Amino acid sequence: MSLKRQLLILFGSIGLLSVVHAATITTPETMVVSRSDDAETEATLDVDTVTEGPVQPIKLTKMDVKSVISMRYAHTAIVAHVRNAANKSQEANFRVLLPDTAFISGFVMTLDGKSYKAYVKEKKEAAQIYQTAVSQGIGAAHIAARARDSNHFTVSVNVEAFTKATFNLTYEELLEYRNGVYNHAVNLQPGQLVSDFTVTIDIRESNKITELRVPEIRTGNEIDATKDDEQISNAEITRCDNAAVILFKPDLDEQKRLMSVYAEKSKDSLRGNVEGVLGQFVVQYDVERPKDGEVLVNGGYFVHFFAPTDLAPLRKYVVFVLDTSGSMYGRKIEQLKQAMQTILSELNPGDYFSILSFDSDVLVTDIADADKEPPKRKYSYYDRHDVKPTLKPASKATPENIARAKIIIDRLEANGGTNIDAALGTAIDLIRNRSELFANSTSSNKDEILSLEPIIIFLTDGDPTVGEMNPKTIIKNVAEKNYGSDEATIFSLAFGEDADPKLLRKLSLRNNGFARHIYEASDAALQLRDFYRQVSSPLLSHVKFVYAPDQVIESSVTKTKFRTYYAGSEVVVAGQVDTATRDLESTVEAFCGDENDHFLRKKITKKIKVPVPVEKSDLPLERLWAYLTIKQLLDASDASDATEEEKKKETSPEQQALKIALKYEFVTPLTSLVVVKPNETDAVNAEPVGDRESGSHRQPISSPAMYRPSLNAMSPLGVDPPSTPVAYAPPAWSTTPVIEQSTTSNGSNYHLQEYPWAAPYVDVSSDSLVFVAANNTITLKLVSSSEPPKSESECSKPVSGDAGRCVYLTRCQAARNITIDTYKSHYCDVAGFAGVCCPQDGIAV
Repeated sequence: MSLKRQLLILFGSIGLLSVVHAATITTPETMVVSRSDDAETEATLDVDTVTEGPVQPIKLTKMDVKSVISMRYAHTAIVAHVRNAANKSQEANFRVLLPDTAFISGFVMTLDGKSYKAYVKEKKEAAQIYQTAVSQGIGAAHIAARARDSNHFTVSVNVEAFTKATFNLTYEELLEYRNGVYNHAVNLQPGQLVSDFTVTIDIRESNKITELRVPEIRTGNEIDATKDDEQISNAEITRCDNAAVILFKPDLDEQKRLMSVYAEKSKDSLRGNVEGVLGQFVVQYDVERPKDGEVLVNGGYFVHFFAPTDLAPLRKYVVFVLDTSGSMYGRKIEQLKQAMQTILSELNPGDYFSILSFDSDVLVTDIADADKEPPKRKYSYYDRHDVKPTLKPASKATPENIARAKIIIDRLEANGGTNIDAALGTAIDLIRNRSELFANSTSSNKDEILSLEPIIIFLTDGDPTVGEMNPKTIIKNVAEKNYGSDEATIFSLAFGEDADPKLLRKLSLRNNGFARHIYEASDAALQLRDFYRQVSSPLLSHVKFVYAPDQVIESSVTKTKFRTYYAGSEVVVAGQVDTATRDLESTVEAFCGDENDHFLRKKITKKIKVPVPVEKSDLPLERLWAYLTIKQLLDASDASDATEEEKKKETSPEQQALKIALKYEFVTPLTSLVVVKPNETDAVNAEPVGDRESGSHRQPISSPAMYRPSLNAMSPLGVDPPSTPVAYAPPAWSTTPVIEQSTTSNGSNYHLQEYPWAAPYVDVSSDSLVFVAANNTITLKLVSSSEPPKSESECSKPVSGDAGRCVYLTRCQAARNITIDTYKSHYCDVAGFAGVCCPQDGIAV
């Protein structure tokens, strides 16, 4: 029997997915899955009939989701059973939304009793066949749902009449220890009622489980649950000292209730149909941990967990670098003010702080100004950014100073451009010159401030538009200032969809921090506060793990030096043990606060010695090591300025990560999956299909990183009009497929044949082009007549060139070979119709 299919893996962080096929096309027996980091999100199982006439949709008959968590390392398997009871074949798209920190490690599908297994190949090796598949007409369906910190996996396959199909996907991740608990989320979005639906979470730890929480089903677009949140009542929990099993089997009535609750919670933040969305099933737990840390050894590998709690926090000097450019106007600036009011209240006694706001220019706040009438600021894009800001001494976190700072924060206004280079340079100057600034003040606490842990919290919502605008130069300028004993940790926050993710990620990776995306939603203030709490209490500085070189294979050991350890987090180190080792000795060295004088530092040393077992157990230490090593190598790659030739060297981080990913069959930004038919002798040797190159990915908070592709650039002058109420697409944290009927078109009805990138986003039911940009579902009308709208206007961001005109899409020849991501950065509204900012020499008359 001839099987027609298309497979794609879609990976992206912060609501990313783009490609799903809606038409049935005969293709070779090889099927390819690849990871894409430039995508929009949805989690569905689409159905398209191969022949005309109404047919009974494909039915999802059974869904099993099982996670086995062993020593914080989670292996999740999703098994979906579907049946085509119609007398005609139908195309089904199996879509799964999984955590962005996870690596897919296996996929098998069974069609009419025959199994098809996926194999991991280098992504570049797949490019040629992928392009061949595209040229054969393999398209994409409209994707509208969005999710925070999520990746997508999509498989499209033709299910023959009166047959069944089974999809089996597995992925793995090291759980992040955040705010004092491990968090594991399973996302439930079947798209329809499922008579047999089971979720099982099996936790196995070496030490006693001290806390276990299963909060009520969530939408997936909130901050982390806390111990104060209501716990689920209909999950069966079985536990002993160091193990627990959570079983959740919602019957049809419970599924209906959850769907209704989800729809109600999300009604103000989404646009479109959310039928079949149950929500996010979350398990949080903690374990009893030895005072000096824990080292596990098994099968030639070791893992070292370190999360001390009995330490007083180090005093810190935090510089808040806050973007107040024009694009922050409206809700963003108000949410920033709201968050800062709470963050200031949570500064620890003995901390110091400075507030630096920037637009086209930089202003260092003097909290004494809170007692004065605020001056009227004059804004100019052209003559203010050369003015050198006046440095002011840091303020101690006393109740009086915090109250004054809140007044200053409440006066922030949004206007002007975005001078990132000057802002960061000034923040570093404040830290490096803090002693001199205090010497010129009346403060008697000059010695205190020199012992503080320096931290920069940098928030922006756009690209640099004033002053130095080259990202490489900005990072170079920061590196030239931020070094030595005064080196500050830089945390970067991308607010909304218009910041430069590569700049922020690289900036933080190179300066011992990490970057985060703050979603432009109603809870943005909560997101900011939640982030701050994760870094508000540094407990240790200059943390170093030491292992005897004759006991471990040094080249295998993951990162061993950490600038700072924060309360509520965990440091993990892994590596290979030398075959001759009988006992593994480890030492952790760091500096902590003195319990008698918190402004003093003292050195601490923690030593552990554990025997190396002869027999191998089922602990997943080897795969945990592989996972952690790949993540850190990808970090090193993103932080470097290596050329393409340098990346090809065997010793480069990319090639080392690729080698491990291929060995352990992980789908990463460097690898792809190839699916072949087992009864074809040449199938294993078939070329895999890759996807677009991205070079970005997202990491957990314990690993300094941030990934958020497809962020659009802000306007050249940094000024956007006041924000208006917007609707946000539904979250799609899903580990289950959804069945729905496709309403997409190949675009021929709207004369888009020469714009193939647009076809997947055509909605024939509304005669519109529908896509997601900046967390909004954008709907622009299309015309079916041969005469496109003739309206046009000036625009500043053409798809190429320096100046352009906003014209109807098919009038722009320059837009024929762009991508959907490019269009999102350059689309415009032509009297309600789909327009694009087109260079003047590319406009058809």
